[in-house]
Amino acid sequence: MAATSAFYVLFLIAATFFPSTASLLQIQQAECTGRRIYIRQLPPRFNTDLLANCSAYPLFTESFCPYTANHGLGLKTHNRSQSWYRTDHLLLELLFHRRILEYPCLSSDPSAADAIFLPYYSALDALKYLYGPEVNSSYNHGLDLHSFLRSDQPHIWSRRSGHDHFLVMARPAWDFSQPLSNDPPIWGTSFLELPEFLNITALTFESRPWPWQEQAIPYPTSFHPPNLPLLDAWVRRVSSSKRTVLSLFAGGGGISASPNIRRSIRIECENTSSSDLHPYSKLCEVVDCSNGVCEHDPIRYMKPMLQSAFCFQPPGDTPTRRSTFDSILAGCIPVFFEDQSARSQYTWHFPEEEFGAFSVFIPKENVVYGELKIMDVLMAIPSWKVRKMRQKVVEIMPRIIYRSHRSSPGLKSKKDALDIAVEMTLKRIKARVEEVSAE
Repeated sequence: MAATSAFYVLFLIAATFFPSTASLLQIQQAECTGRRIYIRQLPPRFNTDLLANCSAYPLFTESFCPYTANHGLGLKTHNRSQSWYRTDHLLLELLFHRRILEYPCLSSDPSAADAIFLPYYSALDALKYLYGPEVNSSYNHGLDLHSFLRSDQPHIWSRRSGHDHFLVMARPAWDFSQPLSNDPPIWGTSFLELPEFLNITALTFESRPWPWQEQAIPYPTSFHPPNLPLLDAWVRRVSSSKRTVLSLFAGGGGISASPNIRRSIRIECENTSSSDLHPYSKLCEVVDCSNGVCEHDPIRYMKPMLQSAFCFQPPGDTPTRRSTFDSILAGCIPVFFEDQSARSQYTWHFPEEEFGAFSVFIPKENVVYGELKIMDVLMAIPSWKVRKMRQKVVEIMPRIIYRSHRSSPGLKSKKDALDIAVEMTLKRIKARVEEVSAE
């Protein structure tokens, strides 16, 4: 892991201090106004050392060691694959760290930076509190990091009391939001409840409705193209795929006797028969992803999604799902059952005015406790509108993928999920800093 850390440092030094020409540097300086990011150098115990513990906390029945490969993309789905990986969402922090080293506006001077990135692998560090020996002291999560930030080059933190700092937390915010008063702890850590970190911007998979500093960003899919031709080839496949199934649910749960939306979906799917309604030969299909069997096997669910017109995205333990982004990647129109699943979460990547153009919303209460049939709603949508919605899904696809590091210049010209997250984080930090300065 020491070699990995050294690579990051060398890469950052080279990218920062050795522009090809003076004129290029001048152009970059102009383009980087208001966009400069300083990457805080943290001790390895806060990031790369955590990767060495990959076998200590099994995910389902295996360690997460294979998913640290390729800087967080995971192992390739097969040897000849150029874009498809067995990506685990917990490794987004590693993926994000590697990608931001290629950011064109990195600064070597923290005092000249508009934002400070903390390459802290919070979700990995949280494992010892969630599943390990420190489960009963989860209120300590983050205190060691704060102590370091206050003692090592304290002027970086104290300049704006953390208002210009941001980090990625590759779990829902709820997993870091246990009240400090819980004794003994119930679930989660208290990182986002610590007064010490109330000023930072936290990029999570799912944010809570009220804290200003939390913002949801897309879960990573398994598709990470390195160049524009590979992305375009996938778009063509998605656009030309025959959709012979009206609707699909890829997920687990829904087998308990208590009323819930997943149970209602499964019951309705099981009670549907084959269809002679052109172009659909089947009204509903279920891909059982119980016990995490789909987590690292994109072939299991991507092929059915490519054949389906609509993909159900019911809430589970929390409102959001990685499957939302898998379905968009497959050109399968997402069907939501509550606003917290996407509309009020991914506002940076799904603008409010566009949301209804690429998705369907059916209130879960009307399905679970009413008599509304999901299939009736979907079959009532005219075919021309379905085609238009799918075109919109394909249009927003580049916004929700995380391209591979060292991507081609052509692909970099299209903003991906990380580009948008960084751009909007800078805007949020600027507004927050100006607001605090005016107080």
